[in-house]
Amino acid sequence: MKKIKIIIGSLIIAILMTGCTSKKNQNNVTIVGSTAMQPMIEMAAEEYQHHSKIRITVQGGGSGTGLSQVQAGAVAVGNSDIFAQQQPGIKAEKLQDNKVAVVGIAPVVNKKVGIDNLSMEQLKGIFTGKYTNWKQVGGKNQKIIVINRAQGSGTRKAFESDVLKGESAIRAQEQDSSGTVQKMIAATPGSISYLAFPYLNKDVQKLSIDNVKPNAKNVENNDWKIWAYEHMYTKKKVDKKVKKFIDYIYTKEVQQNLVKTLGYITIHDMKVQKDENGNIEKIQR
Repeated sequence: MKKIKIIIGSLIIAILMTGCTSKKNQNNVTIVGSTAMQPMIEMAAEEYQHHSKIRITVQGGGSGTGLSQVQAGAVAVGNSDIFAQQQPGIKAEKLQDNKVAVVGIAPVVNKKVGIDNLSMEQLKGIFTGKYTNWKQVGGKNQKIIVINRAQGSGTRKAFESDVLKGESAIRAQEQDSSGTVQKMIAATPGSISYLAFPYLNKDVQKLSIDNVKPNAKNVENNDWKIWAYEHMYTKKKVDKKVKKFIDYIYTKEVQQNLVKTLGYITIHDMKVQKDENGNIEKIQR
């Protein structure tokens, strides 16, 4: 009899613990995807958790990973620098697109290359292999070292869409994250790559294109041509706690402060809009 009571007691404790664990898990939100978006979402999550019982985990992995994981139901939100329609294997019609910001993307070179401006044709020529030495585009007599992002990168897809226009990039070493690219450009003589604006710093030389500087104002009116939306994709039927966090990202507090401070462009300041095919049109207000 005593043994039966012990077993029953253990079962009750197990059931109660399962209930607590389930309740705890219900307060967790996992967000995965674009490393270009990661700084903004991480900081927004940190601020949001100060006045919420929700625990938010933000991870990178690239836009392709974010889209595939949210489609599979493995995470609540998939962060992406590209439209779901642009990613093979993703059924965009089954996902909810939340465009929470815009990010500019700039070509960057090692500071000793000796240039600060390229034409769009020269930039395209470098990444397609037409130019292999910096002296061909006004720099030093030095071999060009291209550093690309991995195939699942939304930043790469956005850059190639706006710059290469359907042509293929040359084979080059590939890196999984924006942070790694930033460090490699700073350390590798003759190197060139591209970074989202929030990753630009004094350790790398950002380039103007056709004498247009990479800044927020030029992105807003499309004078700077290389930019992408920052998407937070969810399932069509979204959990209330997830929706509340996304709604928080749209607030003036986040859009006018955090978004701008980190180097992104608030969605409300854009004078143009872009569709999944790259078509641009002015926003009528």
